[in-house]
Amino acid sequence: MSVQPKVRMTADEFLAWAEGQPGRHELADGEVFSMSPERVRHAVTKFAAQTALRDAIRACGIPCKMLPDGLSVRVDEQTVFEPDALVHCGGRLDPDATTVPEPLIVVEVLSPSTKHVDTGFKFQGYFRLPSVQHYLILDTERRTVIHHRRGAGDLIETRIAASGDLILDPPGLTLPVEALFAEP
Repeated sequence: MSVQPKVRMTADEFLAWAEGQPGRHELADGEVFSMSPERVRHAVTKFAAQTALRDAIRACGIPCKMLPDGLSVRVDEQTVFEPDALVHCGGRLDPDATTVPEPLIVVEVLSPSTKHVDTGFKFQGYFRLPSVQHYLILDTERRTVIHHRRGAGDLIETRIAASGDLILDPPGLTLPVEALFAEP
């Protein structure tokens, strides 16, 4: 990510501005950041994760949707993130919406330029949203998943997995770790 030489923006200002901009951007504490171009490893892993989530939702038969990157999550009035994938289990979304309210599962694929942001600032931001139950951080170099899940009270539980299944409950999904890193 690189900071843009712009004035500070609110989430509403950012979302209006971003619709007409080339490339992808995020807003962090009122500052606009351009997202770096993706590497093949990042893109392949992101697609595998999206596919694995979609397949797990279908297999489970639950009324949820996997939504790919390109859609934003408003964390607060100064912060808007664009995750690599998310799962929404609420009501029907407006087909023209650019933001997804109340995501249940959020996925980020680590890249060299964003590792510290994904594991720090975004981790804290996503869990400020009461709807977020699971935050999956995919480490492509180690082929591991850092699974943060909301526990009782204000507890966030963390598991690092290189194999086996992730149990994402709610909403009741079983997600094989290997599927998150499979070649599409």
